[in-house]
Amino acid sequence: MTSMTQQPIRPELVKELRERTGAGFMDCKRALEETGGDLELAAVQLREKGLAAAARKAGRDAREGLVSSYIHAGGRLGVLIEVNCETDFVARTEEFQKLVRDLAMQVAGLSPEYPTIESVPADVVERKRQELLADETTQKKPENIRGQIVEGQLRKWYQSIVLYEQPFRDSEQTVGQLITDAIATIGENIRVRRFTRYALGEEM
Repeated sequence: MTSMTQQPIRPELVKELRERTGAGFMDCKRALEETGGDLELAAVQLREKGLAAAARKAGRDAREGLVSSYIHAGGRLGVLIEVNCETDFVARTEEFQKLVRDLAMQVAGLSPEYPTIESVPADVVERKRQELLADETTQKKPENIRGQIVEGQLRKWYQSIVLYEQPFRDSEQTVGQLITDAIATIGENIRVRRFTRYALGEEM
């Protein structure tokens, strides 16, 4: 594609875009050339390309990774988590290890029960659906819209019990989006396989 500007792209601009997006030097330089040196537009372009690439990588096999633990201050709360990637090389990187730590802290803080919606047993979903449908408030609504109401309530329920559907910390980004961004940046499929949360004194 022909550059939108004849001015050379300053190295410090490329550096700033790399720090913001995690993309490679040449990809950042090309994006800046194609957007006339507009940092914001270049970042959007790289993100869109990265997410498209991440979608392709998401189906790849991921058998390496880390089993990691997080113990909250005071030793009253702990998490054991397994996060998979494709290669041992990536598993050893600081970026992947930070992601695993962040995910373990997320589990400790918001106490999800399942990694993804697909991992929630069908009978558990159906039981919740019937419970919501039988609720007095739902029953007072016209019959033709009760199904829509229940589906909306199920989506909110998923946000409380499914790790990927939860907001990451106090941001608008979900954990699933965080992982997709990591796939785009790191270049390998990443998935949370399983986790266990322990709170001192809770019933077994």
